[in-house]
Amino acid sequence: MSHRRSITKRIAEFLGLTKSEQTHAHVSAPEPAPAPPENMEKVSEAYGEDGYPHFAIDRRQAKFQIGQVVKHRLFEFRGVIFDVDPVFANSDEWYEAIPEDLRPSKDQPYYHLFAENDRTHYVAYVSEGNLVPDEGETPVGHPDIAQFFDRTDDGYTLKPNQAH
Repeated sequence: MSHRRSITKRIAEFLGLTKSEQTHAHVSAPEPAPAPPENMEKVSEAYGEDGYPHFAIDRRQAKFQIGQVVKHRLFEFRGVIFDVDPVFANSDEWYEAIPEDLRPSKDQPYYHLFAENDRTHYVAYVSEGNLVPDEGETPVGHPDIAQFFDRTDDGYTLKPNQAH
């Protein structure tokens, strides 16, 4: 996404996060693509020009859009998408903390959400396979949404000053 840095930087500034806190809150820009193996003669067919394996490239088209309201398919929370990573871009520690039987594949889009459940508001990082569209008409009540989005009939759109 061409607007990733300006959106996430503004969100991090608004939330008052330091660079270290941004990494832990998952509001930072994604890590660069992994480097292809040194022995490229044998595996040159396996990697694309951007350094991602072909199986990841085929799945990098995001199903959901920034501003869309989604909910988790297993857990009771919903949120507004504010950023998309084409493939997993979080820490190995975060990934390994997910129970193995629930751990999603890394080779799919991951979404940053202004999320809420019946008790609190927070920022969530969720795999595409664990999200479904939220067809409800109730607005998401996360307090940070109003700073970055305007509510529309179709969900939320970035405010004009956020789309740069």
